[in-house]
Amino acid sequence: MATPAQWIEGARLRTLPMAIAPVIIGTAAAFGVAGDVHWIRAALAALVSLLLQIGVNYANDYSDGIRGTDDVRVGPLRLTGSGAAKPGQVKAAAFACFGAAAVSGLVLVVLSEAWPLLLVGVAAIFAAWGYTGGDRPYGYQGLGEVFVFLFFGLVATLGTTFTQILELPATAWIGACATGLIATALLMANNVRDIPTDREVGKRTLAVRLGDNGARVSYVLMLGLALLLPLLVVTDFPWLMLVVLVAPLCLMPSWVMLRTRERKALIPVLRQTGFINLGYSVLFAIGMVVTVLLRQQG
Repeated sequence: MATPAQWIEGARLRTLPMAIAPVIIGTAAAFGVAGDVHWIRAALAALVSLLLQIGVNYANDYSDGIRGTDDVRVGPLRLTGSGAAKPGQVKAAAFACFGAAAVSGLVLVVLSEAWPLLLVGVAAIFAAWGYTGGDRPYGYQGLGEVFVFLFFGLVATLGTTFTQILELPATAWIGACATGLIATALLMANNVRDIPTDREVGKRTLAVRLGDNGARVSYVLMLGLALLLPLLVVTDFPWLMLVVLVAPLCLMPSWVMLRTRERKALIPVLRQTGFINLGYSVLFAIGMVVTVLLRQQG
């Protein structure tokens, strides 16, 4: 039986900022329009996002474990691959998270009357399982980054905004693309670390397809583009440029990605990228609040 500490490690806490950041940004974008926040809806959106993230982490652990992908690993503990937990237990944990996310999402949709999100929620659960699960997992075909950008960028952010104000302003789209790029960069760093072992087992991630150098450069480009995106709305929302304050946090992980060839050295990059995403979202929110307050005073 896996210990509680091992289950917590299997949940991959370093990835959870990737789930919180889009909710912060989506809520802030709605505040920029309405000047108010429905806090219960925001909390439910955060709960849904966290449960889906933990669920996909357990699902990935289960599916990679039974395929043998995790037999040779550089990174942290995997419950299934290490034998710490039985595959069925890990699978059950994944589906328990998906079920809890579905219930929380249903409550959120009812409260906000954002009925189109019902289908989006179903799609998100199928996407979470299909990353490494099923007969043709898309994560093995180099599409993992595409779906992370889509669901942990666009869907999570825009869905949060929509449950607040039932519309999608330009700032929500900008924030969604930015947080999606940073989340995709985190996955890219993870997959660069695993390039040798993924090649060995036939897992053709985007990092494998781009090659070691190309994948590392793409990480830096994603972070850079995320920092520049607010320029598209800087005329109306100048305070959103506060997000450039996270630029110093990007320097060390970018240097490691470009210069360090030791695979284990990439493990801290995952945590650092998660904090970059969280810091970006907080600064984005501060920028929106300052903008609204200044407009009210003016």
